[in-house]
Order: sequence, then C-alpha cells, then structure tokens
Amino acid sequence: MLRIAIRELQHGPVETVGELPPSDPAFEGLELPLTEPVRVEGQLQATEGDDFLWRGRIRTSARVPCRRCLAEVDCGLDRDVDVLLTSDPDAADDPSVYTLPEAALQVDLTGVVREELVLDMPAYVLCREDCAGLCPECGAELNAGPCGCARSAEPA
Repeated sequence: MLRIAIRELQHGPVETVGELPPSDPAFEGLELPLTEPVRVEGQLQATEGDDFLWRGRIRTSARVPCRRCLAEVDCGLDRDVDVLLTSDPDAADDPSVYTLPEAALQVDLTGVVREELVLDMPAYVLCREDCAGLCPECGAELNAGPCGCARSAEPA
C-alpha cells in the first residue's frame, strides 16, 4: 500500500508496505537493472500543517557492470529513508522535500521510492577489489590472465 488517503492519517500513523515489480511503470525511462521486486515498508504520519513524514526502507537487487571489466555484478540495495512531503509551493526548490498537489486527497509514495532508488544505485561497482579490467589494446579480460597482444609483450 503505497497510496494512502490523507483522511486515514487523521487517526495516527499508517503502516506502508508494498512491492513494485521491476517492470512497474514508475521505473520507466530509468533503465534500472533490477533483478527482483522493490520491497517497501515504513510508516507515514501527519506532521504540522499539511506536511507528512515518511520513514521507510527500500530493498531490492540489481545487476550492474563492473567498472573495470564489465562483468555483471549482483548488487543488493537497502536504503533507510526519512522524507518530508508537503503541499507548500515554497518548498518545491528544496531537494530534500517531496511536493504534493495542493488539494491532494492521498499521498502516493511511488515517486519517492523511484527517486530514492535512483539515488541509492551505485555509480561504480567492482566485481572484486583487485579487478584487472580489460586490455586497452585488444579488449581481453585481464582477470583471466595476460591477453597476449602486442601491448602485453612490451617491457614494463
């Protein structure tokens, strides 16, 4: 349940638990290499004014290329999230705040999950710390040993 009616929050915090498949429209255009559903859990509560605080956790797994040798690496993503959602138009420029439509009847956390997931996606991953990468001359993977091209035969 990632869409919560605001009237439900009048009675206190609401538990938010949901799962988004890798093919969910929320992830369109992102080219996220997700290998399992995105699991979301947390709690949404009303704060002062028309603001809402969501404290949650986002978990999934992705397959990303090693930055040196391009081998596929399975990477677990696990992010704790504390975000403020508001309908205050003056807060729209604050990157740490998510804005809601002024007359919103519900809080939809899907956009929050999308953005926080992108922020958690590692920019650079190594298959192993001592990855030798690819030969810049012939493109062979050097983790398997020397490639034998003319470049590797040159003295160091």
